[in-house]
Amino acid sequence: MHKAMIFLIAIATFFSTLFGGLVALRLKDHLHLILGFSAGAVIGVAFFDLMPEALELGSEFYSIPTIFSIVALGFLTYLVLDRFVLLHSHDDHAHRGRFGASTLSLHSFLDGIAIGLGFQVSASVGIVVALAVLAHDFSDGINTVNFILKNKGEKRQAFRWLLIDAVAPVLGVLVTLLFSVSEQSLGLLLALFSGFFLYIGASDLIPESHHAHPARMTTIMTLLGAGTLFMIIRLAS
Repeated sequence: MHKAMIFLIAIATFFSTLFGGLVALRLKDHLHLILGFSAGAVIGVAFFDLMPEALELGSEFYSIPTIFSIVALGFLTYLVLDRFVLLHSHDDHAHRGRFGASTLSLHSFLDGIAIGLGFQVSASVGIVVALAVLAHDFSDGINTVNFILKNKGEKRQAFRWLLIDAVAPVLGVLVTLLFSVSEQSLGLLLALFSGFFLYIGASDLIPESHHAHPARMTTIMTLLGAGTLFMIIRLAS
């Protein structure tokens, strides 16, 4: 029974992510507004989903300062990669787009792992985790497409990365049917990725969303993105 439910949820994560990305492709002409919403959504995922989960899973093994140190490590690691490794010049956008999309895809893979681990605890825990994941998989699809498009990527390339991101949580769920990941390790991974997402939202998406565009509407969209993720995650949990 659990395996059938897990399989159905895995399929749902695929379509949720895919639908979000298709919306972003359709509304390419309003990319600055979508970027504003995505910035709020990414930051909302970090604050309202990843950090609380990291604290809940990791506090049994690590102190709270240690967990937040991992968050900071994630933020600073992404900064170093962004400034000194990925971009040798400000004109080299492709690496940045691919790295951002790959980070979101890896996060989606971990989402799938979280669903599978939740069901290893109990069906009720698995369903709650799955609802939270489905809630922001739609946003993940939007964000993945946005990373490619805003870094001068083509629609075809954005769609390929969208498919990778949509398949990632399905693979994550399937992996947990083969073996389990300890809560100790998963807590640290979630903390690390919350740092990644804070950097992506605050240092990349927010500045890009209101660059050469009215700040009022993009700011409203950013607040709307964060508020939407807050409400969805609260309702799901």
